[in-house]
Amino acid sequence: MRETISILMLPWLAHGHISPFLELAKRLADRNLRIHICSSPMNLESIRSRIPEKYSSSIRLLEIHLPSLPELPPQRHTTNGLPLHLMPVLKRAFDMSAPNFAEILVNLKPDLLIYDFLMPWAPELARSHNVRAVTFLSVGAGMASFVFHLLKNPGVDFPFEGLFSVDDHVSQMFCQILESPSSGITDKDRVLQCIERSSDILLMKTFRELEGKYIDCLSDLTGKRAVPVGPLVHDPLLQADQAGTHIIEWLDKKPISSTVFVSFGTEYFLTDQEREEIAHGLERSNVNFIWVMRFPGGERQDLEDALPKGFLERVAGRGLVVEKWAPQVRILEHESIGGFVSHCGWSSVMESMKFGVPIIAVPMQLDQPFNAKVVERVGVGIEVKRNPSSGRFEGEDIGRVIRGLVKERGGEGVRKRVKEVSESMIRNKGKDEEIDGVVDALVNLCGK
Repeated sequence: MRETISILMLPWLAHGHISPFLELAKRLADRNLRIHICSSPMNLESIRSRIPEKYSSSIRLLEIHLPSLPELPPQRHTTNGLPLHLMPVLKRAFDMSAPNFAEILVNLKPDLLIYDFLMPWAPELARSHNVRAVTFLSVGAGMASFVFHLLKNPGVDFPFEGLFSVDDHVSQMFCQILESPSSGITDKDRVLQCIERSSDILLMKTFRELEGKYIDCLSDLTGKRAVPVGPLVHDPLLQADQAGTHIIEWLDKKPISSTVFVSFGTEYFLTDQEREEIAHGLERSNVNFIWVMRFPGGERQDLEDALPKGFLERVAGRGLVVEKWAPQVRILEHESIGGFVSHCGWSSVMESMKFGVPIIAVPMQLDQPFNAKVVERVGVGIEVKRNPSSGRFEGEDIGRVIRGLVKERGGEGVRKRVKEVSESMIRNKGKDEEIDGVVDALVNLCGK
C-alpha cells in the first residue's frame, strides 16, 4: 500500500482561490492524503460549511493571522467585499504574515506545500525547511500560458490565432496590472517567482479535453510539467449548509430551461451604469432570471435605489433579485436554468459546463475576457460584445444574446454543445484519471 503524505495548502485570500483549493483537498483526501488548508480566519469561514463530515479527520483548517493594519482590520483579511484600493494593502499584510507561516511549517512538518501564485515567500520558506513546494494555478491553462507568454516574451504575439495580440486592450490591461507594486514587488515578479520556485510541476484547474494545447504550451513556456487536476466543481449533495432553499423553491415553479442565473462573482462590483444596462437587458429579454447583487464591503444600498426606477415591479413574478449570496452550484444544476449570465471567472465557467448550462459571457476584468473567448471557441456560450465607441456593455445587446441563447432556434447549437461537454465531464469523473495522475505526481515528488 502506498504511503500517505501530509500536504499543507496556502491559497491566496480570495473565495475564488480558496474554493478550488478545498475541492482539490477533497479529491486528494479521497485518496488517503492528509490535508491542512491554511488561511485567514475570515477566509476559512467561507468554506467551513462546505466540508462534509466524512472529511473531518483528513481535511483540517489552520488559521494564519495577518497583522491588523489601520485600514485593514481582521474582518477585511479576505478579498470578499474588499474595495479595490485596499487590494495592495491586503497583499502587504499577507506578506507580513510570512514569519507566522514559517512557524506553522516548523510545527506541522508537512511533506509538501501547495501554494498560490501571489506569495513567492511561501515556497522559499518551504525550501528552507526542506519541504517540497508546488504551485496550483486556479485559472485556466490558456489564461496562464497567455500571461506567462506576455511576461517572458514582451512584444511578441501569443501563438494561438484568434485570441489576443500584444496590442489589444486586454493585453495592455494585464501589463498595467502586473506592473503595479505592493510591498516593493510587482505582481509580475510575484507570478514569475512563484512559478519558478515550483518543484518540477505545476497543478492546473482544467482538463485536457478542454485545454490540451494550452496545457502543453504552458509546460513549454515554464519548463515545468503542467498537470491538470480536473474542473473541481463541488458536489452540492455533499454541502453541509443547504442555505438558499427559498431560491430553489422559487425555481421549482419555473418551466424547464426557462430561467437565467446572473452573477458576477464575489470580487467585482457593478457600476451604476453597468447595473442599469444589465437590468435593461434582463427586462428586454423577457426571460425569467435570478440576479445576485453585491456591493463592496461596508456599503449598504437599498435594492430599489440601486436599480432603475420601477424595475422590480415590472419584472415581478419572472425576476428574483437577491443580495450578497446565492447557492450557485445548486442553482446551475436545477432543470429550470437555461443560461448563465456570467463574468466568466474560471470556476464559474467550469461549473456552467459541468451542469450543461449555456454561458452568456459578460467579462469585466482580469482573466475574464480571455475566458470568454475560450467559451466561444469551445462553443459553450456567446460573448456579449462591448460597444466599440464607448467600451461599455449595452442593455439591448445583453437582452438580445440572452433571448437568442435561451429561447430562439439560433441558440440550439450552443445548447447542444454544452450538453455534450457536460456529458463528457461526467464520464471523465468516473474514470478519475486526472486526479490519479496528480496523486502519483505528488507522491513521487515527495519520494514516497
